[in-house]
Amino acid sequence: MRWLAVLVVSAAGVALAAAGIFLLRDDGPEELLPDLDQAVPAELEIVEEGDSYRLVFASAVDNVGRGPLLIDGERPGRETRAMKVRQLVRRTDGGARMRGLPGEIRYAQTETHEHWHLLGFEVYELRAAGEGTLVRPSEKTGFCLGDRYETEKGERVEGKPERAVWTDECGRDQPGLLTLRQGISPGYGDDYDPGLEDQFVDVTNVPPGRYLLVHRTNPERSIEEASYENNAASVLIQLRRSGAIPTVRVLARCPDADTCRRG
Repeated sequence: MRWLAVLVVSAAGVALAAAGIFLLRDDGPEELLPDLDQAVPAELEIVEEGDSYRLVFASAVDNVGRGPLLIDGERPGRETRAMKVRQLVRRTDGGARMRGLPGEIRYAQTETHEHWHLLGFEVYELRAAGEGTLVRPSEKTGFCLGDRYETEKGERVEGKPERAVWTDECGRDQPGLLTLRQGISPGYGDDYDPGLEDQFVDVTNVPPGRYLLVHRTNPERSIEEASYENNAASVLIQLRRSGAIPTVRVLARCPDADTCRRG
């Protein structure tokens, strides 16, 4: 019976390993997970674009965890348009664990840049202030992750490298790449200003009233993190249509929450 128990555990371990799941002993090395902290939407403005009106904004995501966010992309050949995605999780013993993720990395061609985008890393939504129902989604789907700024300049953070690591532009002008790695180091953040393509929500036919603008990183929780409690942030806004161009006023800012009420 004792040998049978050992065999059962061993077989279970093989099955888990085949599924990409590894059991670590309690006294084994710790995994250094990232912790993505979504910043509150900022720099809100409504701009006219042809016959439409766009609510533009800045967004940012900080890594406040002990480990880096590391995303690998790979494809078998140039005939395959998208790269499959994996997350690399580092450990305190210098080792690492690789796990597959849903989604993909695709080469984006826009007016201002051409590089590889991780799809679905962050979503922007305009929701009704009361019931929270979705009014308008954003058009933006892809992101090039990197160490664009220090979260606490000059301050030592556990796991923070001496200098920014991920400073390239995700294979800019290299549509033939077969592999790619992008990431965000601890103590660094990745931001997007209102002038970038698709960094907006179309409010052309949205009636005046109060709305929630919600920014959410890792919306499907597919990326493994130390915590998911800080993955959303929002602002309560007043949309007005008294003049030719609609205007927007921020009534309240709510970090770490996808709901926001005026205090």
